[in-house]
Amino acid sequence: MTLGPTSVTDVAGYPDHVTIRDRLHEIVDHMSEEEAEATLRRIAAQRTDPFLRFLDAAPIDDEPVSSDEEAALVEVEADHAAGVPRMSFDDIKRKYAQQ
Repeated sequence: MTLGPTSVTDVAGYPDHVTIRDRLHEIVDHMSEEEAEATLRRIAAQRTDPFLRFLDAAPIDDEPVSSDEEAALVEVEADHAAGVPRMSFDDIKRKYAQQ
């Protein structure tokens, strides 16, 4: 992981001369106290919790996506684009528990 200047403009629109630390400062400056406190706790845990370090170091899942999974993703994206309302997991459990 490089912590120096970024090499390209990223999706957030930062120019390539803006450092990671500058970007982090900007994000922190816009956080509420609650968000900042939660972030600080997460950073502290990440530095000391061996399980979190293990998860952070785990490789990205590179298993290929099946055609069925791809079709499901396309369907969900189409529903989202069409404005189909989402259901919470609790609503899904209630709906299907009655059947």
